[in-house]
Amino acid sequence: MKTELVLRKLKEKGLRITPQRLAIIEALAAMRDVHPGAGAVYREAKKIRKNLSLSTTYATLNQLSAQGIIKKLQFDTTEDRYEVNIDEHVNLICDGCGKILDYAASTPADRGEVEKRTGFSVADMRLEYYGYCKECRKKRDGLKER
Repeated sequence: MKTELVLRKLKEKGLRITPQRLAIIEALAAMRDVHPGAGAVYREAKKIRKNLSLSTTYATLNQLSAQGIIKKLQFDTTEDRYEVNIDEHVNLICDGCGKILDYAASTPADRGEVEKRTGFSVADMRLEYYGYCKECRKKRDGLKER
């Protein structure tokens, strides 16, 4: 995600571009492959904007996700994570290190077909595969050989 794209979306939604929001957006753009939690975004954005507060970070992330500019990934056992890729894709979640990778793939069911068959109006979708990333597989395979 380009910072410029997010800034354009903010303007389209009528939201001001404050120095704090800009720092958070720049941090998210820099961490796009990480799917960071709010704490990680805060630490990265604080390097850009020293007077940024954690509560402002949470409020901004919640507002950006509510406006559909970023996506919030909620989990039962870990903190919420945020991703800037709002296109439909599969999240590959490593059970070893917790890393989340994006995998561009076609959706498992067409939204129009789902609505036509069930009457269910799809607002969003999220598909996740759980397993082990390349690095964690190497570690696991190394342990098995001993």
